[in-house]
Amino acid sequence: MSRSILVVDDDARILTALSEALADEAADVRTAATAEAALGEVGRSAPDVVLSDLRMPGMDGIELLRLLRARAPATDVVIMTAYQDLPTVATAMREGAQDFLVKPLDLHQLRRLLDRIFEDRRTRERARRDRDGEPPAVSGRLVGQDGRLIEIFKLVGRVATSRSTVMIRGESGTGKELIAREIHRGSPYADEPFVAVNCTAMPETLLESELFGHMRGSFTGAAKDRRGRFALAGRGTVFLDEIGDTSAEFQSKLLRVLQEREFYPVGAERPERTEARVIAATHRDLERMLGTGEFREDLYYRLRVVEIKVPPLRERMGDVPVLARHFIAKASRTAGRDPPVLTSAALDRLMGHSWPGNVRELENCVTRAVLTAAGDVIRPENIELVERTDAEPGADLSLAEAERRHVMRVLESTRGHKSKTAEILGISRPRLDRLIARYELDLPGADDDGGSAA
Repeated sequence: MSRSILVVDDDARILTALSEALADEAADVRTAATAEAALGEVGRSAPDVVLSDLRMPGMDGIELLRLLRARAPATDVVIMTAYQDLPTVATAMREGAQDFLVKPLDLHQLRRLLDRIFEDRRTRERARRDRDGEPPAVSGRLVGQDGRLIEIFKLVGRVATSRSTVMIRGESGTGKELIAREIHRGSPYADEPFVAVNCTAMPETLLESELFGHMRGSFTGAAKDRRGRFALAGRGTVFLDEIGDTSAEFQSKLLRVLQEREFYPVGAERPERTEARVIAATHRDLERMLGTGEFREDLYYRLRVVEIKVPPLRERMGDVPVLARHFIAKASRTAGRDPPVLTSAALDRLMGHSWPGNVRELENCVTRAVLTAAGDVIRPENIELVERTDAEPGADLSLAEAERRHVMRVLESTRGHKSKTAEILGISRPRLDRLIARYELDLPGADDDGGSAA
């Protein structure tokens, strides 16, 4: 079986290096410096495999992938990039990429991947002959850096099109809601609402009313009928954050929703139907809670049809530089300024921290550094960290303490200006008020308009 490979990249050095490196892997190795040129090559003679860069002038790798899927469905496509953002990886897998490689490429891993792809092609060819030309599905494989995280992104791309319930596990601040939103965004019902509910932020009676709605007069203050989040979600997604913090009574009601696809608004005599998909998340040890009876076993198995475990940032420190520069750009856009440069010494300070608050803590830290940096440089003194001394990273108590200290420091930097503090922290004003009350914080001497307090 002959082998042909087309390498697409706007960097001439990469084209030359890969042409030489893959000379023994295929009988025909061709190159193209643009996606448009690649389409011309494919039109003349469809290659077995296309290795395409993601970010190129003009047409990018994702758009090329879509066109290749339509024009040359028998060609396997591998996307290459130096970027590791979740939406791009999930989109590439959703659009039919064979795999996703992270630069700088490991040539040994690339060769192993190509061997697997060509073996898969032989398998598909045999299946085509045996089953009237209908090839079996072939799952993607990962070759690259930060393996666990990229596997999550690829899993997101696969499960997005299903209606399966998903359980996302991970410490606070690891980006569980971001993953849930990406699953929703890739689903057939992406145009329907994504409704997020923090199960910790409200009392049980209010949580039930919030999710299921209520009838007028069903409790004090219920002046009129109100639709709940399940009704508002339609065929979209209901994201239940911190599901491990709910009561046994609420868990039994949620179980009914998952089993029967119906719920009772508070005070209602007849149930309502729901077509919403449920994605739940928690930082708690649910297996321990099963043993103590704090969490229902039947609900546990209903929720974790698909389980995604998000690693804490301290276990993937190679992501810190990439994330830091991403957050610098994001904060700079919000502030309407050019992105400052992160010095090596400042980056070393970031790399030396354990990040008990995970990605959320890193974003807050970098955002504050952008706002406090003098000129166009972020120096070590702009990097303000919460040093933990009380427990191991990831413990609930220390995460709460890290959150308390960080909120207090930002409040101090804004002289108690709540609106500015909420903006820097990336949270709503009501959420900030709840944190201030929870941690009994003493506000610095300023009112909410930024002036001196009387």
